[in-house]
Amino acid sequence: MADQENPVFQIQRVYLKDLSLEQPNSPAILLEAEQPNVDIQIGVEAAPAAEGIFEIAVTATVHTKIKDKTVFLVEAKQAGIFEIRNVPEDQMGAVIGIACPQIVYPYLRGNVADIINRAGFPPVHLAEINFQAMFEQRQAQAADAPRRNCPSNFLAVFGIQRLLDKREKL
Repeated sequence: MADQENPVFQIQRVYLKDLSLEQPNSPAILLEAEQPNVDIQIGVEAAPAAEGIFEIAVTATVHTKIKDKTVFLVEAKQAGIFEIRNVPEDQMGAVIGIACPQIVYPYLRGNVADIINRAGFPPVHLAEINFQAMFEQRQAQAADAPRRNCPSNFLAVFGIQRLLDKREKL
């Protein structure tokens, strides 16, 4: 009975779910002297795996170009399986949107830098991310959502409300 009342947050596993590297214009592009432009996109995904078990993934896309030609493109998804039970619903967004990505992200950073280095390029080190600031920014955007016809809250933005609905059905 006490187990139902105490919040549970445990890391079950952290793993590399997906990783791809493309160099579509090699070897010609490697002879270019011009500095490439680097575009980095980061995302967070969440999905229920079982009752009280969630998969949280942080994705990164690193697209490096010289003019309009791709030097390399890396797409990576680092995931973690987390047991999250008896956490109040009003705190689930923060747990899934802040705590879990903060645990997974350093592994993603290392894997992205490593694959780029192994491809023969200087490693691209992904910057540290303040997931709390990202969470708060998305909450602020969600507060403006009714005026912009967007999802109504942060939970909906990350699909977390759907997770909570599914959790109740499990």
